[in-house]
Amino acid sequence: MLFALALGIGLFIGLYERNRPNTQEANRREQNVINFDRDKIDGLVIQNGDERIELKRTDKKWRLESPVKDLADGSTVENLLFDLEDWKKDATISGKEIESDKNKLSEFGVAKAKLRLKLLGQNAPPEILFGNNAALEGKTYVRLENSKDVFIASQSIKTQISKKPEEFRDRKLTDAVATQVTRLSVKTAAGEMELQKQADHWQIVKPLRARADDQKVNDLIAQITTSRIAQFIADDAGDLHPYGLTEPRGTVTIFTADDKSGGKTNSTHGEQGQILQIGGVPEKQKDQVYVRFMPRKFVYTLPNKIETILTTKPNDLRDRHLIRFDQNQLDRITIEAPGKAKTVLARKDQNWTIVNLNNQPANAAEARRLIDLLNNEQVTNFVADVASDLPKYGLDKPQLTVALSSFASENTAETSAGEHPLATIAFGKIDGQNVFARVGEEPFVVAVRRSMMDNILADPLQWRELAVFKFKPEQIHRLAVFTDREQSLVRRANNEWQWVAGNGPINTVNVQSLLNTLASLHAVRWVTNVPAGAFDKPQLVITFTTSADDKAGRKLTIAAPLPDGTSLARTGEQEGAFVISNPDLNALRATLVQSSSPSPTPSASISPATSPIPVPTP
Repeated sequence: MLFALALGIGLFIGLYERNRPNTQEANRREQNVINFDRDKIDGLVIQNGDERIELKRTDKKWRLESPVKDLADGSTVENLLFDLEDWKKDATISGKEIESDKNKLSEFGVAKAKLRLKLLGQNAPPEILFGNNAALEGKTYVRLENSKDVFIASQSIKTQISKKPEEFRDRKLTDAVATQVTRLSVKTAAGEMELQKQADHWQIVKPLRARADDQKVNDLIAQITTSRIAQFIADDAGDLHPYGLTEPRGTVTIFTADDKSGGKTNSTHGEQGQILQIGGVPEKQKDQVYVRFMPRKFVYTLPNKIETILTTKPNDLRDRHLIRFDQNQLDRITIEAPGKAKTVLARKDQNWTIVNLNNQPANAAEARRLIDLLNNEQVTNFVADVASDLPKYGLDKPQLTVALSSFASENTAETSAGEHPLATIAFGKIDGQNVFARVGEEPFVVAVRRSMMDNILADPLQWRELAVFKFKPEQIHRLAVFTDREQSLVRRANNEWQWVAGNGPINTVNVQSLLNTLASLHAVRWVTNVPAGAFDKPQLVITFTTSADDKAGRKLTIAAPLPDGTSLARTGEQEGAFVISNPDLNALRATLVQSSSPSPTPSASISPATSPIPVPTP
């Protein structure tokens, strides 16, 4: 029995001590004017003479209930509560001392205090009565309703609650943020414009259907969601004529995901969304404009920059990008032009191939350039909103079509096998520096830069990778260079070169430079329209064999320079010609004979060739 009694006493003491504040916390609470749990406070009442201000918290938002019903400035109320939590007593005048001199209550101004603050909520503290300012600067007399003691404390709380009711009102027009808005409607005397968010992008749905510029629409919405009220004018139950709101100049409505039209019912905004009516201009404040905001049922003034919404036209918000597509999904590009073979490019990882040229490697850098070109191209002009006369713009028979798509080789849970279009661009007639274009089945005709179309390679041969030869210099073991004469070399077993046709000391530096250039020769670009007779009288022909294809041999022919200074070249294995760079051409044309006359070396000695090298006819 004694053990059970001792155990019970121990548990009681443990629980009692655990729930009691520690010494440090107890001292802190003792220094506070009031103690309360801020999270449990759901209302405040400020009585300032005959004026009464009531604030209530609902769904984590503060509202002003009296003297008007409106949204409250949550940060103002929360800052007041934070300061109340840390409001310290500077001195205490005990009730016994006051009872000895009953005139002191009147002297302190707390006997019949005009300014009072009452916190509402669970375990809320007693009402606070504010008296006169104390002799100490920045201090005031304070008394709690159920206490005879009077405290001297900072005037900061008294200053905060002595504000006019409108200073507790939220000057932010709406609590909605731009990212929550899913639909926007603008109505003026000129007509109605409506935009809707689909997935992550904005679309214009009235008066036409078109892609919208996401950033421009978000900026337009932000003009509403970030608007700050300049003046609180009146509730909207009275005569609206003086404010030009009986027949407003325009109406802007925003819908959020919480509105019924956006998918859920909202008791505040309902199906109608948040309606803002824009009226007249105050006589004395020309930089402001009267507005009526339906959710708050009041008339305010806003800075007159809000009027720019009313002059915004659909074309001002249209997406000026020629096309919109997901580059991560793109793995097939098809280019078609009348009179030319179709080009089909396929991507695997970061590499591209030309499907209709037996999957030859394609110029990956050119493919990336084309993708960036299409992705960044801006429309220069919206020509027609209804593409009813395609022949007028040459779009019934386009001169060039580019189709972007994704390709699935097998059926998956997400996609079926085959090609899935992402975007198609058709280019029509040329109009000065522009060309008419149409994207997919969009009912619009637009104009884009002609130079943009001119930079799209329309022949599959032009898409070949720029590497002409892919060898290592040491793999080349026979070499013949034909200009106005023949110079032929063969690599000996000791890796030194000897003449087959030619004489004099061999310039080993130039030979090695020629080998380096030839082995990894790159085209500047491939061309398909080779001038007639360009290769009739070539300036240089090079034949060579390698350890990889000793029997076949390779041939490079370089035509005479063109009038523009460029030179064309072709190989014996590949169709078409390419532009060769001047540095490469100079390396290939360098003399193979040493200009000076050093002592003969074994590499310069003339020996008969082990076997003849075929000599092409220049």
